[in-house]
Amino acid sequence: MKDALPTVDPGDPDHRSPGRYLWWLARHQSGPLLRGIGWGVLWMASLALIPPTIGRAIDAGVAARDVGALSIWSAVLLGLFGLQAAAGAMRHRRAVFCWLSAAYRTVQVVTRQATRLGAALSRRISAGEVVSVGVSDVEHIGSALEVVIRGTASVVMIMVVIALMLATDLGAGLAALAGVPVILLVGAPLLGPYRRRTRRLRELIGELNTRATDIVAGLRVLRGVGGEKLFAARYREQSQRVRRAGVDAARAESMLAGAEVLLPGLLTVAVVWLGTRSALAGAMSPGELVTVYGYAVFLVIPMATLAEAADSLTKGHVAASRVVAVLALEPEPEGEGDREPARPADLVDPLSGLVVRHGRLTALAAASAADARAIADRLGRYTEVEGADVTYGGVPLRDLARLRERIIVAVNEDVLLSGPLTATLACGDPARDVDAAIATASAEDIVAEVGRDAHVVEAGREFSGGQQQRLRLARALAADPEVLVLVEPTSAVDAHTEARIADRLRRMRAGRTTLVCTTSPLLLDRAEHVVFVEDGTVVAEGTHRDLLDAEPRYAEAVTRNETADRAHGTA
Repeated sequence: MKDALPTVDPGDPDHRSPGRYLWWLARHQSGPLLRGIGWGVLWMASLALIPPTIGRAIDAGVAARDVGALSIWSAVLLGLFGLQAAAGAMRHRRAVFCWLSAAYRTVQVVTRQATRLGAALSRRISAGEVVSVGVSDVEHIGSALEVVIRGTASVVMIMVVIALMLATDLGAGLAALAGVPVILLVGAPLLGPYRRRTRRLRELIGELNTRATDIVAGLRVLRGVGGEKLFAARYREQSQRVRRAGVDAARAESMLAGAEVLLPGLLTVAVVWLGTRSALAGAMSPGELVTVYGYAVFLVIPMATLAEAADSLTKGHVAASRVVAVLALEPEPEGEGDREPARPADLVDPLSGLVVRHGRLTALAAASAADARAIADRLGRYTEVEGADVTYGGVPLRDLARLRERIIVAVNEDVLLSGPLTATLACGDPARDVDAAIATASAEDIVAEVGRDAHVVEAGREFSGGQQQRLRLARALAADPEVLVLVEPTSAVDAHTEARIADRLRRMRAGRTTLVCTTSPLLLDRAEHVVFVEDGTVVAEGTHRDLLDAEPRYAEAVTRNETADRAHGTA
């Protein structure tokens, strides 16, 4: 049956553990794997039969001075070389197919998972981690499946050759029989440090890729605030950690490589020494001595292959652990209920004590940005805490009908989709009026500059950080949800633009529920109600000016933000 790469449906991966995932890949290409193993055994068998063939040629042809026997054994030797070439080509063909199939299937399941997760992907895993999975991990997983062919053939031929050595010379055979397990036992402890250091290196590479993608995505913003040197220094520091981890992993790998040469070499010396003693005692013919020596040298090849297999399987296991981590992620829960909220509907988070009143523009200022983000995620039901259900109009979000239409949470990690500009802002809905949203987000200059039908490239890379932020805000406003939660919607714009956005936002969202998570004094001053959160809990409420006078912790958080803005500027 002709081998074929996976097509539309790669199947359902077993992501309970890295080992189970690799086994799942192996089962899905068991045919090519078994055929590759068969060709691999034949390839190594043709190589292993060369020493006894040469030995017979020496004893029957050279020592006996029989030209006919010498010719016959020379022809057999030539045939073995031809068989080795043909079997090697077929083995390599199957090995490359298994490599490609495993890598391609992994790309398929990871891409399908990324599509399934949607916007949750960027919330759950860093961009650098996704890049590392797609670039390096698939290669290591493919290599792990490919090396199974040669590794299995090596195990089979080690046992066959030891049996042949026992039949040729008992002493040399026993030395090989005892030496191979000893070599494996001595080399096994070296795998643990190598696996740990490889895993650490892989983690650091993912972090470095994340930092690199962040810098590239925000390059214009960094230039605007003069942050190039700071981020370059951080990238340099991170890259040095990767370098040191790479040196550590290379040190462990070099120990494995050294053991791969030294230990089989010692076995070869022992076997040849015993065989030479037998030959000197007359128990072996010259041809048999050559045969034993050839067997001993041959054993170096499968032993080295096993060491390579251990290396590739270790890297494949580490890579598979990253893949199963992605596959284990669950999409953000959707509102699948059918209950309608009571009117007027307040949004209540019992864990923090936050109550977002219906029809108000509420601002949430948090001493820690992480607290504000965690609350926003709960309000959109991107995360849940057991026993502390967020409710909307008295209805838990899990039971709320049309949750995603009613409540939208907009964060700065959201990306602009490619396509015509106004269609992108309207999310493909031609009935949506985006003009008011564009004006509220103070993005008229962007639209005027590029045109309403300008094509937006992937993630809106042609726009600066501040422009992207304003366009994302316009898209969220154009959706016109019952509840809009904005997380730091003006962090990348200048003060004058921020003031315009604050004024227009209050007018546009009048009568509808809006929560802005921010520590910007301009936004806080325009809010109808301000809530201050510390350690994840609401500790004060009121207007911005009242809280400045009555709550020192609030004043400190807001002043710290304002001072930072003056020091670094805005983009």
